[in-house]
Amino acid sequence: MSDFKTQVLIKANASHNLAKSTKNHIATVLNKSVSSLYYQHKLPDKDERLKQQILAVLSENPAYGHRRLAIALGVSKKRIRCVMKMFNIKPTKRMSKFRKRRDERKPDAIYPNHIKSFCPISPNLVYVGDFTYIKHHDQYIYLATYMDLFTREIVGWSISNKHTKYLVLDALLSAFENTGYKLPKFIHTDQGSEYNCKQYTSFVSYLNINVSMSKKASPWENGYQESFYSTFKTDLGIEFDRFETVGALVEAIHQQINYHNNTRIHTTLKMSPVQFKNKYYQAHPSE
Repeated sequence: MSDFKTQVLIKANASHNLAKSTKNHIATVLNKSVSSLYYQHKLPDKDERLKQQILAVLSENPAYGHRRLAIALGVSKKRIRCVMKMFNIKPTKRMSKFRKRRDERKPDAIYPNHIKSFCPISPNLVYVGDFTYIKHHDQYIYLATYMDLFTREIVGWSISNKHTKYLVLDALLSAFENTGYKLPKFIHTDQGSEYNCKQYTSFVSYLNINVSMSKKASPWENGYQESFYSTFKTDLGIEFDRFETVGALVEAIHQQINYHNNTRIHTTLKMSPVQFKNKYYQAHPSE
């Protein structure tokens, strides 16, 4: 190869490396990937339109991540994620999970975890229950819920300023009433004193419902409720003191449960819990 050709190739290679280096520097300064610079250059109009669509969905569903946004907009998760990163769009962050205090010195409950390897195939087979607290100014409001494990619908709930057996029993009675007294086969909870007391276990057993409990200090065995409360509080809004009265907070809690059941997309179901339930009954009209 001639010296002239060699020099041309060296200069061409140096120019390529310089361009590549410049792109890397720009990407670093803008906190973006190099590929996004090329991508943005190719599809600016489409990206802007998708950005506005994402923001419109987030205005109604501020905690939606890229998976739910992809379902809502009928766009691939990869494209949603890319545009969100490009325009620095971030959903509302989830709150840290609340762990209720448990007396570790207590012996394990006599009730096993019946649902550990059980997969419900229809509504009203398995309910999972739990409660959480919401701090409002100088007091605590407690919310107990029961979820249908098949549909992920919150079928019963109760609100009180005390976490007692009556809180969880009221929520359970609410579930029975809301489902037309179609009693489940299993009700699963943790081993809190509210669920492990004689009044609660005797009442559930009297109805021929199997009592199921997680192992002590094993919140992951009731992960469905743990996950629900995390997203529920995020959707409700982190600043609970913005509600001037307890009544306003309670009303917002009811509205949020209604939103969870009827509107919020569940990533496993690809639709809301009530939509999933209605779709099931349309396919099984005899049930």
